[in-house]
Amino acid sequence: MPQPIRITVTGAAGNVGYALSFCIATGSTLGPEQPVDLVLLDIPPMATVLEGVALELEDCALPLLNSLTVSTDPREAFRGTQYALLVGSKPRTKGARRGDLIESNLPIFVSQGQALNECAADDVRIAVVGNPANLNCLLAQRNAPDIPPERFSALTRLDHDRALGLLARHTGVSPRRITNIAIWGNHSATQYPCLQHARIDDHRDWPALRDETWIRETFIPCIQQRGAEVIEKRGQSSAASAANAISNHVRSWHQGTPEGDSVSMAVLSQGEYGTPPGVFFSFPVTIAEGNPRIVPDLPLDEFDRGMIEANGAELVRERSIAEKILS
Repeated sequence: MPQPIRITVTGAAGNVGYALSFCIATGSTLGPEQPVDLVLLDIPPMATVLEGVALELEDCALPLLNSLTVSTDPREAFRGTQYALLVGSKPRTKGARRGDLIESNLPIFVSQGQALNECAADDVRIAVVGNPANLNCLLAQRNAPDIPPERFSALTRLDHDRALGLLARHTGVSPRRITNIAIWGNHSATQYPCLQHARIDDHRDWPALRDETWIRETFIPCIQQRGAEVIEKRGQSSAASAANAISNHVRSWHQGTPEGDSVSMAVLSQGEYGTPPGVFFSFPVTIAEGNPRIVPDLPLDEFDRGMIEANGAELVRERSIAEKILS
């Protein structure tokens, strides 16, 4: 058996963190032969619930769970961690604006970035999930100057998986037959779920991939608003699907992407495809040896460019709000 990998989940007492912990401990995330040292972190008021999660994990007698630690101290939880999954954040309350969400979460991700910079392993990789995820990822990254920026990413895999699922249902094919779906931009209602380069059975000769009316009037709005639809129907935000997406995101980062396919991941923009540099922007990426690479030279039409531009403008606005609060 390989050496255990240390992986930390923040907000582990919440619904998403709870579900994610079992994905990790059962091998769904890092692989069926990879033991893990799992660290569960949450705020002090959730300490008792956190202990309950740990009891359930112990009761499963999982062979890959080499060790289990619960903590309410970020520095303790991030010490030596190789994967930090930043799930915990303050949710948006009724009537609150996105600016309010930014202001309430800013201190969390600033302090977690500082703790990671001080305590994490040299090979750490950080996936930010708590919303607004793209901006929170930037805040954490800016406060961890000793960690290379390419070790940070924000989650858009849930949007990617939703798009994959919807196209599979619409066409009646297995999701395994679909490749090269992409989510561009921000994890928000502005995001651009893109089928421009998607393939089914490795070709584009499918009516759904060329049906601009369905794509623009049904597919894109459905993915953009899917989170709100889940809340309306379920009374709570996505939990199991979010945990599954985080697990998929980390597995792709750890194991790489299949040849001929890409996944969606928000990484630090250097201006690729006309995006604003210095924001975490979701692109289609391929991954090899733990290194995400933005898929180059994809042809874009006017509609694509307009959607990408709108996402870039939104991310710049959010960054400006954060910078004003910090100044």
